[in-house]
Amino acid sequence: MKLDRRTMMAGSAALVAAPALAKARAAKSDWYNRAIIIDALGGVGDPYSPPEQLRLGDRAWAEMVATGVTLLRDTVMPVGNLADPWGDYQKDVATKQDILNANPDRLVLVRTAADILKAKREKKFAVVLGTQDTSMVGPELDRLAQMKKDGVMTVQLTYNNRNLAGDGALEPANAGLSKLGRATIERIEAEKLLLDLSHGGARTMAEATAYAKRPLVISHTGARALAEHPRNTADETIKAVADKGGVVGVYFMPFLTLDSHPKGDDLLRHVEHVANVAGEDHVGIGTDNGVLPTTLDEETKKKLKEWQEQRIKAGIAAPGEAVGVYPMIEDYNSLDRYRRFADDLAKRGWSEARLEKLMGGNFLRVYKDAWGG
Repeated sequence: MKLDRRTMMAGSAALVAAPALAKARAAKSDWYNRAIIIDALGGVGDPYSPPEQLRLGDRAWAEMVATGVTLLRDTVMPVGNLADPWGDYQKDVATKQDILNANPDRLVLVRTAADILKAKREKKFAVVLGTQDTSMVGPELDRLAQMKKDGVMTVQLTYNNRNLAGDGALEPANAGLSKLGRATIERIEAEKLLLDLSHGGARTMAEATAYAKRPLVISHTGARALAEHPRNTADETIKAVADKGGVVGVYFMPFLTLDSHPKGDDLLRHVEHVANVAGEDHVGIGTDNGVLPTTLDEETKKKLKEWQEQRIKAGIAAPGEAVGVYPMIEDYNSLDRYRRFADDLAKRGWSEARLEKLMGGNFLRVYKDAWGG
């Protein structure tokens, strides 16, 4: 795809909620300020600088700090079965590395869990690089070792359609995991990378979870018991991931309801359902958004329309994706959304200790299991 939606959305963000509001909330949320806050799937971008500028501008940086987020996992493209996915990967990972190198005083590339704690202490923003497909790997499993050298620490097995490792969420045959898929999982674990099963077919996710020997994640999904959508995950698989010591992250995406227009309460219900099925030690968040909010002005709507049309043309759009359906929960489209989200769960009886696990502690544990530190 030519248009990376997470970068595009981050690039259209604006000051939806003023820093003063975030500061006022901070006084009420001391636990939040102390905690490691992890968004297990999103994107980093600067909405106020030219696209070719690698250095984050001061305004964008100030707003990133105001969110209170410690770490965000960013995606190294591509996804899908393209002509030269390895070549596309090499180009995109080089761009990601250039951005990190241009911001050494602000961004930290995470290779171990200790890097996350260090970023928190030094008031920097931690970035985990990961893929959302293994199309760029295929049968060349040695590429996984090179990807780790490049700084990639999480590998997602499939993305919606079928690849050589298995069926994605949109494949009607739901054929599950291939022999190569099993070998890919073995190599991911041998390299001490973190296996992610988001976007997988129901059978692929179930079989891969059963086959995995180490803790794994589904970084961004919803509960299929609440919305029967192929991007959401069955309770049996949620429980199986938890039983392996893994974490299931809930996204802030339209797939939480079948009408593609979920409200804040729908998101809270999905989070509570996953917590009830998996246990409080195995639930997290992976918003699948940029870390900054999005202003739905005409220019942004035009970019979203182009992005959506590209996905539909490429055959990777999930049911419910359409022009005019925005990939976000509009009730939480604000600079202080992570704090407001936690506050809303607190109103429903979540303790600070439980919230700390949800907002980052659980993913931090799995990252340490996978990478050490």
